[in-house]
Parts: sequence; C-alpha cells; structure tokens
Amino acid sequence: MTYAFTQDVPIDATAYDKIIAELGPDPAPGFVVHLAIARPEGGLRYIDVWETEADFEKFAEERLHPVVHPMLHAVFGDDMPPEPERVPLDVIHVWTA
Repeated sequence: MTYAFTQDVPIDATAYDKIIAELGPDPAPGFVVHLAIARPEGGLRYIDVWETEADFEKFAEERLHPVVHPMLHAVFGDDMPPEPERVPLDVIHVWTA
C-alpha cells in the first residue's frame, strides 16, 4: 500500500544539502518521490511517497538517521529535539516522469 506523508523540519537549505550529499545518489528500495520545499515561515516541508511505510522506516533507520543524528548531536548535544511529526497523506494518484 502506498505510503505518503508531509513533515515540517526546522532546517535550512544548506543543512538539507549536507544531508543529501551524505545520503548519496542511490534511491532506496520502495522510494517513489521526495520533495523538499521552503516554508515562508522558515524551515522546510518534505512531501514523501513510498511504496510502503515499511520501506520508509527501513530507509530512515539504515540510511537517514545515521546521517541526521550526528548532525543534530553536533548542534544540540544530548538534548536533541524529537523527530518532527509526520502527517500521513491519502494518496489518490502518483504521476512521475
């Protein structure tokens, strides 16, 4: 079942670019599409679509968190903020190039 969500994150484009560089160019199994857009009030909004929620969870644990957590730890030390809320989206249709 397709899994999609939106998530607002308190980082800027520079921090995002560092994360993307560390993740590398290879897409994860089950990945469909990821958008990162600037929010007028600051930070970024992610819109993600995955084949399944399990695909995203595996990617987050194996690739995303090992990149993001050290970056957050460098800024916040042991007082790291909680993971931003993921708001599920009801997918009607996905059209890609």
